[in-house]
Amino acid sequence: MARNKLAGKITGKSRSSKHYAKNPASRKKKAEYDKEYASSEERKKYRVKLNLFNRRNKDSKKGDGKDASHTKSGKLTLEKQSKNRARNRGKK
Repeated sequence: MARNKLAGKITGKSRSSKHYAKNPASRKKKAEYDKEYASSEERKKYRVKLNLFNRRNKDSKKGDGKDASHTKSGKLTLEKQSKNRARNRGKK
């Protein structure tokens, strides 16, 4: 079987990705912001909540085709990957 020539290559970049690739100062500023944002108490609590949900749902294993889905009320539930990832995606 032939090797995948595209493996490990980025074939399509978003506009923002192209911008940060060309502007190191912007990329550095964004990295600093992201670091501060991810380390805030609010985001830490949110990550704890998501990790706890994943730990408690042992019936859902990696590769079983299920995702943790956010409902409109803000709760988490298990849902098929195809349904969860198809919702709210940008239309071209």
